[in-house]
Amino acid sequence: MMGVSGCGKSTLGALLARRLDCAFLEGDAFHDEKAVTKMRSGQPLNDDDRWPWLDRLGLAIKETLASDGQVVAACSALRLRYRERLRAVIGGSVRFILLDASRDELLHRLRQRTDHYMPASLLDSQLATLERPADEEKVLRLDAVALPDELCDRVHAWLEDAPSLTTDRASGH
Repeated sequence: MMGVSGCGKSTLGALLARRLDCAFLEGDAFHDEKAVTKMRSGQPLNDDDRWPWLDRLGLAIKETLASDGQVVAACSALRLRYRERLRAVIGGSVRFILLDASRDELLHRLRQRTDHYMPASLLDSQLATLERPADEEKVLRLDAVALPDELCDRVHAWLEDAPSLTTDRASGH
């Protein structure tokens, strides 16, 4: 699951992992204390902050795939180069699902959260950083305003209908 803070990555990721009977990895858990402190104080992360986080998360995904065969993870993956980094570290089949919502909806959700270090004041920096995936990335894009169960059904159907990534890459698609 990918997208800016407040889009529902964690909710949908956990729901999908239960449906698939596999592990769920919360990307936020892989930030180091320095990055969390930075975000908590209202400062956006930069690439130097994100690379080690992406590597830690990517390795955890890779290890979970090796042991369990399947895993769902939540990660903002805002830029193409972040998604490419994750794919390189993981080395296996990776699918991204973008949860998209309007700025107003995201801001409303962030203001409702009281138990997260990511302040609503960082939303605009995340939206500015977000590089929406191009068609060739084969990312499923969903309207995050839909009910989580509906979103889970759509993702599950997409995963079941999609050819394997190794087939996609081998054929150049």
